[in-house]
Amino acid sequence: MNDRNGDKHRGIYILPNLFTTAGLFAGFYAIIQANNGHYDVAAIAIFVAMVMDGLDGRIARWTGTTSEFGKEYDSLADLIAFGLAPALVMYVWTLSSVGKVGWMAAFLYVAATALRLARFNTVTSEDKAYFQGLPCPAAAAALASFVWLSHSLGRGDVPIVPFAVAATIALALAMISNVPYRSFKDVDLKGRTSFPAAFAFAIFLAILFWEPPIVLFVIAWVYAVSGPLMWVVAKLTGNRVFAVPDTAEIEEPDADGNIKPAATDSDAPESRNSNLH
Repeated sequence: MNDRNGDKHRGIYILPNLFTTAGLFAGFYAIIQANNGHYDVAAIAIFVAMVMDGLDGRIARWTGTTSEFGKEYDSLADLIAFGLAPALVMYVWTLSSVGKVGWMAAFLYVAATALRLARFNTVTSEDKAYFQGLPCPAAAAALASFVWLSHSLGRGDVPIVPFAVAATIALALAMISNVPYRSFKDVDLKGRTSFPAAFAFAIFLAILFWEPPIVLFVIAWVYAVSGPLMWVVAKLTGNRVFAVPDTAEIEEPDADGNIKPAATDSDAPESRNSNLH
């Protein structure tokens, strides 16, 4: 009992949770800016949240400050930054113009994000090279880039509302699906690379900063449709892309009524804080 009370009052690590809080703030800021009509700023804030989300877990491992608290806090922050924020930005931007259909689509997106995060925390795929369903930061990037590009180009006479509703619902379904998406965990970023590859990366950065809305839109949506394409190819060829677990591994309480927590950052090198969720 004393040990458990001591754990409760041990405190939290500051550095990695500062980045998690920054991501949470970026998601909140996106909502505020959307309500003020600054949709491009709202979209950029969501991408900032993605950067913060990618840094917090890595910094925790580099500094040896991983914790169960950090994992849970990161998950709650992700629900705001990649679930609530994109849905409300889309709703304020255009979904509100179609009444009940609009807010129902936005709610389905938020619910799908929550389910996606819960499944990621409890179900472990046998193949670390693939995600089960579209990661919620990738879905948020798809919606944010859609808003940013449409706002920068201007709507004109294009009926954008049907596309917005379809995109919101489709991304929600992709998140809760069993469709495989590459995690890119098998890519060795620490190894050496060729000069042409380094130069190609420099070209990519130049293009990205030249027209960010277009480049991010293309990247986000190519990744969003890559999963269904891989699934279709696997069905046609009879190959299984990756093994999908049937149910979550739920631990039974022990004699003291305690439930063993899920694997923490320090237990597994490929933890949830190290990648998209």
